[in-house]
Amino acid sequence: MLRLAIDIGGTFTDVVAETPTGLFSVKVLTTPQSPELGALDGVCCLLEELNLTFGDITTIIHGTTLATNALIERKGARTAFVTTAGFRDVLEMRYEKRFDQYALDIQMPEPLVPRPLRLGLNERILADGSVLAAPQDDEIDQLAARLKSEKIEAVAVGFLHSYRNASHETYVSERLRALLGDDVTICQSAEVAGEIREYERFSTVCANAYVRPVMARYLQQLQTQLQNRGFGGSLLMMLSGGGLTTLEQAVRFPIRLLESGPAGGVALAAHVAREVGSNKTLSLDIGGTTAKICFIENGLPKTTRKFEVARAWRDVKGSGLPVRIPTVELVEIGAGGGSIASIDSLGRLKVGPKSASSDPGPAAYNRGGTEATITDSHLTVGNISANGFAGGMIELAPERAPIAIAKHVQHPMGLDKVEPAAAGIIELADETMANAARVHGIELGLDVASFDLLVSGGGGALHAARIAEKLGIRRVIVPQNAGVGSAVGFLRSPVAFESAISVISTLDAIDREALTERVHQQIAYVRSIVAEAVRSERITTSIQAEMRYQGQGLELFIDLPNGEDFAASLSQLEAVFVERYKALVGFDLQNIPIELVSISVSAREALQPTSMTDQQTVTPQDAQTRDIYDLKTKDHLNYTVMDRSALNGSFIDGPTVISEPQTTTLVRPGWNVHSSEIGHLVLERSLS
Repeated sequence: MLRLAIDIGGTFTDVVAETPTGLFSVKVLTTPQSPELGALDGVCCLLEELNLTFGDITTIIHGTTLATNALIERKGARTAFVTTAGFRDVLEMRYEKRFDQYALDIQMPEPLVPRPLRLGLNERILADGSVLAAPQDDEIDQLAARLKSEKIEAVAVGFLHSYRNASHETYVSERLRALLGDDVTICQSAEVAGEIREYERFSTVCANAYVRPVMARYLQQLQTQLQNRGFGGSLLMMLSGGGLTTLEQAVRFPIRLLESGPAGGVALAAHVAREVGSNKTLSLDIGGTTAKICFIENGLPKTTRKFEVARAWRDVKGSGLPVRIPTVELVEIGAGGGSIASIDSLGRLKVGPKSASSDPGPAAYNRGGTEATITDSHLTVGNISANGFAGGMIELAPERAPIAIAKHVQHPMGLDKVEPAAAGIIELADETMANAARVHGIELGLDVASFDLLVSGGGGALHAARIAEKLGIRRVIVPQNAGVGSAVGFLRSPVAFESAISVISTLDAIDREALTERVHQQIAYVRSIVAEAVRSERITTSIQAEMRYQGQGLELFIDLPNGEDFAASLSQLEAVFVERYKALVGFDLQNIPIELVSISVSAREALQPTSMTDQQTVTPQDAQTRDIYDLKTKDHLNYTVMDRSALNGSFIDGPTVISEPQTTTLVRPGWNVHSSEIGHLVLERSLS
């Protein structure tokens, strides 16, 4: 058995192999123009190290930011939007409100489909699902001729109230497909996001159509290149919701892959949290381009079905394109190893969100980059060593790092030495990430200081202790293979699929028999998709209700029993909702009906517990020392440098640097570190 995970990020591509003897990994630079080339190079390096071939691989699990990049950079297909006549401007009207009431210069995102390519069709289904006007064949034929003349590559079909009755979308899509041929992608909003709220549904289907040709070509090229090298196993894709899906479903719904890479980091964090018994865990994944935050309770990450991508104005919430997809509830910050430091027009230090990425990369990569980055700062103060960086796959030119920092930060700020400037860059990045965690915790009604901090990514263990200090957290967990954590998380994820139906009814007015039938139909649907890759006896099903007080916009998600108990469980919903609402808001509302907004059904593979133990052997070396500049004392501190393989259950006090091939753990003064029985590092802060 040889299972491979490939995580293509903005700066690095991580490849992890799971064999009967343990986990093996390699980290290579991403090749932005052809992402599959860097991935294949990494796979070849790892197979050569293991003395294996592509034919030995049974499963490849892949996550990529390609769909996200296509939306952000507007490099998707030429797309048209077919909708109910009179409603083509829903994509620009959005929510009919400003996301910032007091900023006069806000920018709304441009719709993916320009107005001339948003076409109306005379049809109408009412809110109860009944047909007011059916689409006419001659008008559809004229529409198809227009689409041909415009050389359209993809068509998004979204009609009013199709979440109630999708027959018009289905009929129009099938006729357009017959007239336009298989070379044109056609997506239906009821299939992609079959829920109420037309703007979000229309935005989601347009985004899915926009990226589908790009993703289909990429995934088919990747599969062909793998097969040409002898790979004959299964190729699975990581979903934003933390599950895996087949290549066919990924091509059909590529919009569900938007957060596939970060979801892997959360999957790893949830797995490790259960292993070490951490009931309240803050997951922080710091890569080369961004940092991702997610709260996990009782080993289960926070999830949502609302997501926003390609924010157009200062990375402010509300300025992006909304999509309705199942996803782990992440906060993404523009702070990673490649984040660029500069001085703004007011003379203030700024770090990120702009990144040097893999090309040209930080100045120390010696690939043409000249701007100062967080990685350059770590090299300058001594936090990391140029020797063996990224497992020896990247040869650094460390002398270039202080030059870049001196030019772009030290001299503009009038500092005498370069090291305080570099330390200031790191401190500001730490504060940016800590503040994002504070704000997200407040939004969720959580006490952040009561959580453990679990870090992954190449930079997670470097920043962990200082961020924990800022948040009042006293325990930090650094998993095995944390530097390639998202890829390892892919290997710990189940095959899964989720779908939702809108209800929009008060609890006392629900037709329970009809709703139960609809839910059972959804259960059969999601199970059939998971059954494409998993035996039916290994599939479990869960149901979740989205509820609110009538007239409010605050919806809460309530877990329900499944199967034959569903109808009976509806009677329990009111009490559970009130309890959850009071816990979040602090009070409940009297004499206000409670409304059931939607029901979501998910099916997933039941996984067997898997040990994270890494069997790679490294010969322990004698401890060395390294001087590291400390911003608090404004002087150098002498850190003990140890290889991770030399640690055991005994407690080692900081200041200590723990080195390993893919990352470095910085144990600051006032902290100690030990290795758990399973092999994860645990850092604890003294009570003083």
